[in-house]
Amino acid sequence: MSEEAEDASRKAAPRPSAPEPSPGPGAEAATQDASTLVSNTNIGQMTGSSVPPSDNCKWSCEMCTYENFPLSRKCTMCRTPKPLLGEDIFKLQDGASALPTQEVCGAEAVAERLKPLRISSPQGQPGASTVIKWPCPTCTYENWPKSQKCAMCGSGNPAPALHPSPAENKPSRNLGINDICNSQNSSIHELDTNNRRSKRRTNNTDWIWLQACLGVVEGDARRVEAYLAHGGDPARALAPHELQLLNRASAFDAGHTLVHLAIRFQRQEILSTLLSRISGGGPGLKRSPSYIAPDLASAIRRHIASCIRYKKGNFPCRYINEFCTFSLPADIEELPAAIQEQLFSELLDRDAQQTLEADPPLINWSIELTVTLGSRLYALWNRSAGDCLPDAVSQAAYGVFDRNNALRTALADSLHHAHRSFYERWQAWERLQASLLHYTPEEGQLRAEWSRLVAAAARPGTPLHQVHVFALAHVMRRPIIVYGVNVVNSFRGEALGYARFQGIYLPLLWDMQFCSKSPLCLGYTRGHFSALVPIEPYSHRHTYICREEQDETEDVTFLPLTDSEGKLLPVHFLTCDEMSEEEVVVRRWVSARATAGGALAARQPQRARPLLQAQMLQEWLNHYRRLAQQTRGPFPPRLSTQTQQAAAEFSSDADTDDE
Repeated sequence: MSEEAEDASRKAAPRPSAPEPSPGPGAEAATQDASTLVSNTNIGQMTGSSVPPSDNCKWSCEMCTYENFPLSRKCTMCRTPKPLLGEDIFKLQDGASALPTQEVCGAEAVAERLKPLRISSPQGQPGASTVIKWPCPTCTYENWPKSQKCAMCGSGNPAPALHPSPAENKPSRNLGINDICNSQNSSIHELDTNNRRSKRRTNNTDWIWLQACLGVVEGDARRVEAYLAHGGDPARALAPHELQLLNRASAFDAGHTLVHLAIRFQRQEILSTLLSRISGGGPGLKRSPSYIAPDLASAIRRHIASCIRYKKGNFPCRYINEFCTFSLPADIEELPAAIQEQLFSELLDRDAQQTLEADPPLINWSIELTVTLGSRLYALWNRSAGDCLPDAVSQAAYGVFDRNNALRTALADSLHHAHRSFYERWQAWERLQASLLHYTPEEGQLRAEWSRLVAAAARPGTPLHQVHVFALAHVMRRPIIVYGVNVVNSFRGEALGYARFQGIYLPLLWDMQFCSKSPLCLGYTRGHFSALVPIEPYSHRHTYICREEQDETEDVTFLPLTDSEGKLLPVHFLTCDEMSEEEVVVRRWVSARATAGGALAARQPQRARPLLQAQMLQEWLNHYRRLAQQTRGPFPPRLSTQTQQAAAEFSSDADTDDE
């Protein structure tokens, strides 16, 4: 026989097994559990050669419990390295019978040998790990300990250091395998119960808040009362991540409070309860038409965004492809005097109205315009954020706030893309104003200031300046008239500085035929813009929806182009040649005429309302009509003299009843 054959036969012959020693006292206990009979052979050799590869040999990742193939050294999902001793005890049991029998050790030796192994259930489920997940305080979803944010709603981990690590949850005494396996399910249920209790304690306020929102929609006042009794804020607004938890997009919207929901779903009892809990909820509460009909207001804002166009050429400025002017409906005069007083209190900014009408008056100073021609202006309440300028322009044109920043975005894009044309007008105007003060600015200084103004337009919430009003006049394609104070005072009456917003802003960079001559009207008081709108004539109250051609006797509102002393309002961003004939330039861009009393005024035609705007105003009026029906009875209450005087103060036409 050759040497090669002898070597082959020697390799094929089985190795002689060692003689079995006499069983000791510990081995008898070990034979009771066949799963503890594991040879002293290296476990890596058993898994590599003794156990045949199959689909059942996949190893589970300790982090994400994903089952990976045996040859994978890292988890396919989370890239966690494969554990050195990652085989399950129950899987080792099947291959143990194929191994040569070795000396049986005692129970303590078996437990000591199997201590490094990871213990799992026979089904290979990850429930046996002692990892304590942290509950999300917003959506109560249980996340892994190393997760910095919630996997469902994206909320951050409130206290990552407070959650115990798995190493701290090891049993204090050495337990047997059967004890650990039998106590797994009970310990997990106890941990889940404790987590649920802690979540109910920590999330009680948020949970009651969401239940209160659902209570308003479903008409359950007990949930709202429970939220208020728990110390909840009645002015709390819905956050975007809370909308996902409520999962009712048709009923809830981001930024809405319980008051908005009560008004929207006509929960009068809940509304009265909420208003009584709001600090200063009586005279300080504001209720604009967009708050009464939020769905229609959102539709109007989407319509505004869809009307923004871009014109190619030498002047690439954004613009709106339609002209719309907002005015208060004449049906207000049909309401009782007390309801009219409440309506104006909740709609108007009386502080701004009082400031603009103070001596010397900036608006409503002509009896001919306010009484004879019925062109009294009212300052609408506006948000006090840095977006008050685009909000006021949007209110003056469409009656809604610019919440989606459509006008502000168009303003920023116009200054960015058409910066060359705007910069030439602006720097010429700045040099002219500086020359009046015997000062000459440098080019670098003007460039830096212009960059700051362009950047401010692109940041929502940042205060805006005169050039932004000038740019908005080009976006709207119509003149903008601003009646404002010249000196800004503090709340103590101290002068803080000059304000030069008052004046006429013309879309001088557009072609005149491309623009409208009907201006929009704004008011400026102490760093805040407000929309100034009239009440439409009573004869025009039934032309909401129809869009018919207007005859020559259409209703017109007259806006003064001069101050109370008869001096023409400043016209901003004119060149030196244009400043020599300001009134001629104004008459060219604005539809102006002189009244019988000699006052120069701009004509603002009151045309039929768009459909969405008409529906929004009707829902807003229906709210006060329902209040009027509730106050009426067989013996209506007598109105006080103070209420009658206050209602007469806001009347747009004092001679209507006599006629």
